[in-house]
Amino acid sequence: MLNRRRLWATARKEAIQLRRDTRSLVLAFLLPVLLLLLFGYAISFDVRNIRTAVLDGDNSAQSRALLEAFRSSGYFSIERRLARSGEIEPLLDGTRVQLVLVIPPDFSTSLNAGRPAELQAVVDGSDANTATIILAYARAIVTRYALDAQLGGRRVVPPVRLESRVWYNEELASRNMIVPGLVAVIMMTVAAMLTSLTIAREWERGTMEQLAATPVARAEVVLGKLLPYVAIGLIDVVLISVLGVWLFDVPFRGNVLFFMIASTLFLVGGLGLGIVISAVGRSQLLATQVAMIVTFLPAYLLSGFMYSISVMPAGLQAVTYLIPARYFIVVTRGVFLKGVGPEALWLQGLLMIAFAAVSLTLAIRVFRKELE
Repeated sequence: MLNRRRLWATARKEAIQLRRDTRSLVLAFLLPVLLLLLFGYAISFDVRNIRTAVLDGDNSAQSRALLEAFRSSGYFSIERRLARSGEIEPLLDGTRVQLVLVIPPDFSTSLNAGRPAELQAVVDGSDANTATIILAYARAIVTRYALDAQLGGRRVVPPVRLESRVWYNEELASRNMIVPGLVAVIMMTVAAMLTSLTIAREWERGTMEQLAATPVARAEVVLGKLLPYVAIGLIDVVLISVLGVWLFDVPFRGNVLFFMIASTLFLVGGLGLGIVISAVGRSQLLATQVAMIVTFLPAYLLSGFMYSISVMPAGLQAVTYLIPARYFIVVTRGVFLKGVGPEALWLQGLLMIAFAAVSLTLAIRVFRKELE
């Protein structure tokens, strides 16, 4: 049975130590903001201002209309006009352009005759992801140009017309996906790093002997050290969520209370993991390094934040089930963008409860008051 008085005394002691530790305070409040600003502005899947060169061998009204369609799309910036095909390779080799449009001399003749007209798009494929996006943009513009083109005095009307409607992220802006995911990645890393200093600090400062002489139980020590950091973690969640909405215009459509409850469950698991690392490492430097490795990289790479889990190899997909950030990212994106609650996210909530229970149980078992 936990003794409430001893538990709160341990929590108060940890809060006083934390208040006197400038490094931990900086880590607690400044690091999440810096990470949000760094990754929020640096990471983007949107491709705009694509540097484009044009080799127009036709130079007709139809070819100029096609180029105007590219220019007015807002994605392509036509910066160079080429005179011969020999100029293409040096431009791509020097990364001065990302796309070269080659319009053949018979482009307008083929269109006026009702024959298929060819258009060549030469793309720098050294960045496969960007090249794929550029080609998709180019195909969409050419398809629309073909549908809107005047052939023989009549407008071409397709037999089937597709009208697409995007839900939850109408602008298809990558920031709306990235910022909610950053809440999970940042808090997983910061939470574990904060508590990774707790037990190790006692050993390095020589206060573990005093703690061992007290009647405080192991569970009371672990939970007492955890409580101040839960409060700090919730403040950080609110801070970076507000900054994400304010700075990046990310919508927040869900229930605040549900979001805070889910955040608390996630934080307890991450903080418990940090205490496990601290109890095993007994060195603040070693504990922070291990906490960074076992939290940031898995949360960044294997949680579905940067890469879709469905395209990963089967072995890695199995590993992702052990990454708690995987479940919290689903919660943050669901709450921010979809406005859903426990009726849709109950499974993720149960899994975060299981992770919190396992990490706390492991922390209590690993922590030892006995001196060697």
